[in-house]
Amino acid sequence: MTLFPTAPPAAEAVTLAEARAHLRVDGPDEDALIAQLIIVAREHIERETGRVLIARPYRLCLDDWPADGVIRIGCGPVREVTAVIVYDGEGHATAVSLADHLLDGEARPARLWLREPLAAGRMLNGIEIDFIAGFGASGADVPDTLKRAMLIHVAAMFAVRGAGPVAAQGAAMPAGYERLIAPYCRRGL
Repeated sequence: MTLFPTAPPAAEAVTLAEARAHLRVDGPDEDALIAQLIIVAREHIERETGRVLIARPYRLCLDDWPADGVIRIGCGPVREVTAVIVYDGEGHATAVSLADHLLDGEARPARLWLREPLAAGRMLNGIEIDFIAGFGASGADVPDTLKRAMLIHVAAMFAVRGAGPVAAQGAAMPAGYERLIAPYCRRGL
């Protein structure tokens, strides 16, 4: 199973203006760094929670259909399934009808059931499922708790910023961060 976004988000959950206000930064001198930190904070929350903050398209590739017929999608919330394509052994694509599909996009993981799935002929990634996942199109749709977690994470990274690139800086997890994101995380035993 391979899961990846097919396009970046159109916006960020936290705007540059919100981050600057939180950091008490008045001038635009640090805007490029703050914008990078916002992206890092969003990506971290999305990895930790399995939740997509800003709606964007994703693709799930499967080798075969699950035995129970229920496809589990590891990120969410899933807003809609836009296409299901099955490849035969020669690489020809066939669209699967979405007329009678059932989607539980809020479940953790999201679940999809198709009435008449076609058998995949290609051994690897013979099934492609395209869908839209995310809380909504803008930061206004993202839960305030997750936005607050992003802001304190941005502030912690901003406080320890160095001369090197953002990706090379040490991890800084602020106090209270885990408590803010915990309700959105799925933890296994």
